[in-house]
Amino acid sequence: MPLNTFSQSKTLHAALVYFAFVFAAGFLMGSIRVPFVVPRIGARYAELAEMPLMFMAIYFASRFVFRKYGQTIDSAGLIGVGVIALLLLVGAELLLAVLLAGRGIGEYISSRDPVSGSVYLVMLVVFAAMPWLQARRQRTQLER
Repeated sequence: MPLNTFSQSKTLHAALVYFAFVFAAGFLMGSIRVPFVVPRIGARYAELAEMPLMFMAIYFASRFVFRKYGQTIDSAGLIGVGVIALLLLVGAELLLAVLLAGRGIGEYISSRDPVSGSVYLVMLVVFAAMPWLQARRQRTQLER
Protein backbone atom coordinates (compact mmCIF):
# COMPACT_ATOMS: atom_id res chain seq x y z
CA MET A 1 0.00 0.00 0.00
CA PRO A 2 1.49 3.39 -0.95
CA LEU A 3 2.34 5.67 1.96
CA ASN A 4 -0.19 8.32 0.89
CA THR A 5 -3.04 5.80 0.82
CA PHE A 6 -1.95 4.46 4.22
CA SER A 7 -1.95 7.98 5.63
CA GLN A 8 -5.37 8.77 4.14
CA SER A 9 -6.78 5.54 5.55
CA LYS A 10 -5.43 6.35 9.04
CA THR A 11 -6.80 9.89 8.79
CA LEU A 12 -10.26 8.65 7.84
CA HIS A 13 -10.26 5.99 10.55
CA ALA A 14 -9.13 8.50 13.19
CA ALA A 15 -11.86 10.93 12.08
CA LEU A 16 -14.51 8.22 12.36
CA VAL A 17 -13.33 7.26 15.86
CA TYR A 18 -13.20 10.90 16.96
CA PHE A 19 -16.66 11.60 15.56
CA ALA A 20 -18.11 8.45 17.14
CA PHE A 21 -16.82 9.25 20.63
CA VAL A 22 -17.99 12.86 20.61
CA PHE A 23 -21.32 12.07 18.92
CA ALA A 24 -22.03 9.32 21.44
CA ALA A 25 -21.23 11.66 24.34
CA GLY A 26 -23.46 14.37 22.87
CA PHE A 27 -26.27 11.93 22.20
CA LEU A 28 -26.07 10.61 25.76
CA MET A 29 -26.01 14.09 27.27
CA GLY A 30 -28.83 15.23 24.98
CA SER A 31 -30.98 12.31 26.06
CA ILE A 32 -30.58 13.54 29.64
CA ARG A 33 -30.73 17.27 28.88
CA VAL A 34 -33.92 17.35 26.81
CA PRO A 35 -36.35 15.43 29.06
CA PHE A 36 -34.89 16.28 32.47
CA VAL A 37 -32.97 19.56 32.38
CA VAL A 38 -34.73 21.66 29.73
CA PRO A 39 -38.14 21.58 31.50
CA ARG A 40 -36.51 22.85 34.70
CA ILE A 41 -34.17 25.59 33.47
CA GLY A 42 -35.01 26.12 29.80
CA ALA A 43 -33.24 25.18 26.57
CA ARG A 44 -30.70 28.01 26.61
CA TYR A 45 -29.35 27.35 30.08
CA ALA A 46 -29.50 23.58 29.66
CA GLU A 47 -27.42 23.80 26.47
CA LEU A 48 -24.97 26.22 28.07
CA ALA A 49 -24.61 23.95 31.11
CA GLU A 50 -23.83 21.04 28.78
CA MET A 51 -21.04 22.87 26.93
CA PRO A 52 -18.26 22.31 29.53
CA LEU A 53 -19.11 18.59 29.57
CA MET A 54 -18.96 18.50 25.78
CA PHE A 55 -15.63 20.31 25.88
CA MET A 56 -14.31 17.58 28.17
CA ALA A 57 -15.63 14.90 25.80
CA ILE A 58 -13.94 16.65 22.86
CA TYR A 59 -10.69 17.04 24.75
CA PHE A 60 -10.46 13.43 25.90
CA ALA A 61 -11.64 12.00 22.56
CA SER A 62 -9.05 14.02 20.65
CA ARG A 63 -6.38 13.02 23.15
CA PHE A 64 -7.26 9.36 22.64
CA VAL A 65 -7.23 9.78 18.85
CA PHE A 66 -3.85 11.50 18.94
CA ARG A 67 -2.34 8.80 21.14
CA LYS A 68 -3.70 6.03 18.93
CA TYR A 69 -3.10 7.61 15.49
CA GLY A 70 -0.99 10.72 16.00
CA GLN A 71 2.35 9.08 15.35
CA THR A 72 1.24 7.95 11.89
CA ILE A 73 -0.61 11.14 10.87
CA ASP A 74 1.14 14.44 10.18
CA SER A 75 -0.22 17.87 11.13
CA ALA A 76 -2.12 18.29 7.87
CA GLY A 77 -3.69 14.89 8.40
CA LEU A 78 -4.75 15.85 11.91
CA ILE A 79 -6.43 18.95 10.51
CA GLY A 80 -8.17 16.57 8.10
CA VAL A 81 -9.27 14.41 11.04
CA GLY A 82 -10.95 17.43 12.62
CA VAL A 83 -12.59 18.62 9.40
CA ILE A 84 -13.89 15.16 8.43
CA ALA A 85 -15.20 14.57 11.96
CA LEU A 86 -16.85 18.01 11.88
CA LEU A 87 -18.62 17.23 8.61
CA LEU A 88 -19.81 13.91 10.03
CA LEU A 89 -21.01 15.54 13.26
CA VAL A 90 -22.92 18.34 11.55
CA GLY A 91 -24.40 15.88 9.05
CA ALA A 92 -25.51 13.53 11.81
CA GLU A 93 -27.05 16.35 13.82
CA LEU A 94 -28.96 17.70 10.83
CA LEU A 95 -30.14 14.19 9.96
CA LEU A 96 -31.38 13.65 13.51
CA ALA A 97 -33.14 17.03 13.48
CA VAL A 98 -34.96 16.08 10.31
CA LEU A 99 -35.77 12.50 11.32
CA LEU A 100 -36.49 12.83 15.05
CA ALA A 101 -37.83 16.35 15.29
CA GLY A 102 -39.57 16.32 11.93
CA ARG A 103 -38.12 19.72 11.03
CA GLY A 104 -36.48 20.93 7.88
CA ILE A 105 -32.83 21.93 8.02
CA GLY A 106 -33.61 25.64 7.67
CA GLU A 107 -36.25 25.46 10.38
CA TYR A 108 -33.85 23.64 12.70
CA ILE A 109 -31.08 26.20 12.19
CA SER A 110 -33.42 29.19 12.64
CA SER A 111 -34.86 27.67 15.83
CA ARG A 112 -31.47 27.65 17.60
CA ASP A 113 -31.16 29.98 20.56
CA PRO A 114 -28.91 32.92 19.59
CA VAL A 115 -26.78 32.68 22.74
CA SER A 116 -26.35 28.92 23.13
CA GLY A 117 -26.31 28.56 19.35
CA SER A 118 -23.36 30.95 19.12
CA VAL A 119 -21.50 29.03 21.82
CA TYR A 120 -22.33 25.83 19.94
CA LEU A 121 -20.74 27.24 16.77
CA VAL A 122 -17.59 28.09 18.72
CA MET A 123 -17.58 24.54 20.11
CA LEU A 124 -17.78 23.18 16.56
CA VAL A 125 -14.63 25.13 15.67
CA VAL A 126 -12.96 23.81 18.83
CA PHE A 127 -14.06 20.28 17.90
CA ALA A 128 -12.54 20.59 14.43
CA ALA A 129 -9.27 22.07 15.71
CA MET A 130 -8.75 19.88 18.78
CA PRO A 131 -6.91 16.92 17.14
CA TRP A 132 -4.34 19.32 15.70
CA LEU A 133 -4.15 21.26 18.99
CA GLN A 134 -3.61 18.01 20.92
CA ALA A 135 -0.79 17.05 18.57
CA ARG A 136 0.81 20.45 18.89
CA ARG A 137 0.63 20.31 22.68
CA GLN A 138 1.96 16.74 22.88
CA ARG A 139 4.78 17.36 20.42
CA THR A 140 5.79 20.57 22.21
CA GLN A 141 5.99 18.69 25.50
CA LEU A 142 8.17 16.03 23.91
CA GLU A 143 10.59 18.64 22.60
CA ARG A 144 11.16 20.07 26.07
